[in-house]
Amino acid sequence: MHKKRRNAFTLIELLVVILILAILAALIVPRVVNKTGDAKRAKAASDIAALGTALQSFRLDCDRYPTTEEGLDALRVEPSGVNNWRGPYLDKPLPPDPWGNEYVYEDLGNDRYLVESYGRDGAPGGVDEDADISNGEDTGQ
Repeated sequence: MHKKRRNAFTLIELLVVILILAILAALIVPRVVNKTGDAKRAKAASDIAALGTALQSFRLDCDRYPTTEEGLDALRVEPSGVNNWRGPYLDKPLPPDPWGNEYVYEDLGNDRYLVESYGRDGAPGGVDEDADISNGEDTGQ
């Protein structure tokens, strides 16, 4: 007599595999999600630093930072009434922050500016992933 060859998994075997995968997911997913938030914050800080470099180039050419009204668009399109503009100072269009919001730019006067992302919630203030990321209010050379 020939024994039948088993070609499928039993229900118990499938349930054990699903249980093991669920336990692994419960252990790994929270760590990966936290790393995603950290990566987004690091990306925003990197973007802000790159915008700072472009703003410095604008200042060297034009003897001032863009006004708040001109905003970061002045790094891509020559504002009216600006002498010695040698842009564009950014190779690519202005990126949104990692959460899809626009970066906020403010000319603080006295050769100071502020560039910031409002974080995950897109609103000023907040904690953890919702906290603002900026170049610092006293930055500018």
